[in-house]
Amino acid sequence: MTNTSSFDLQVASAIHIPYADQICVQMAESAKLRGTGIAYRSPEYIAQKMKEGKAIIAFHKKGDWAGFCYIETWSHGQFVANSGLIVHPDFRKEGLARLIKKRIFELSRQLFPQAKIFGLTTGLAVMKINSELGYQPVTYSELTPDDEFWSGCQSCVNFDILTAKQRKNCLCTAMLFDPSLHPEPAEEKSFAEDLKKRYRLYERWMKFKTFKLSNIRLLRDKKSQQNNSNEEEKPLLDK
Repeated sequence: MTNTSSFDLQVASAIHIPYADQICVQMAESAKLRGTGIAYRSPEYIAQKMKEGKAIIAFHKKGDWAGFCYIETWSHGQFVANSGLIVHPDFRKEGLARLIKKRIFELSRQLFPQAKIFGLTTGLAVMKINSELGYQPVTYSELTPDDEFWSGCQSCVNFDILTAKQRKNCLCTAMLFDPSLHPEPAEEKSFAEDLKKRYRLYERWMKFKTFKLSNIRLLRDKKSQQNNSNEEEKPLLDK
């Protein structure tokens, strides 16, 4: 079993575009093995996500491509989905999926802090990871109403079930992370501003402290000079 520290997770960029074809092939093969479908994405679509910095790509320490996941936005940015999670067969059952899910979740929160993050899945492992990240099982009605999102389910073998139930239910479990239910601590929200305020206070305090110390030194030096002067005068008086 490979240690998870053997993997390097990066925010995808244009330099990773050559891997787009491999990623799409693995996505398609994985869907066949599961017996369920995922929205088909072309290499061009994956490449665009890389260019936009809306994806996480993982490599083994030896340099081999190991995993991938990307971000999609719906309903004018109100909803975000972490889609296309794939781990290369050579690196499965080694904890990499969990690492990628966590990293793409963090990237989603960073890029779209106010958006609700959701997913549809039939995998128990993914459900467990989502739960750890703060997702909750929800009804389909709480997901994006964007028709473009739901049209992506057409490549799934269960699409007839979805349409028959008027998009209210299917074999996939819907899970949602609502940022309003997970408010960040106030100190984290205003960390930058707080740091500036603290720095200003610190700066003022240092100026005040320097001023006081300078005065103390002046008084001390003056007193020392007076003492030295008195000491010099004593022998003269003794004579």
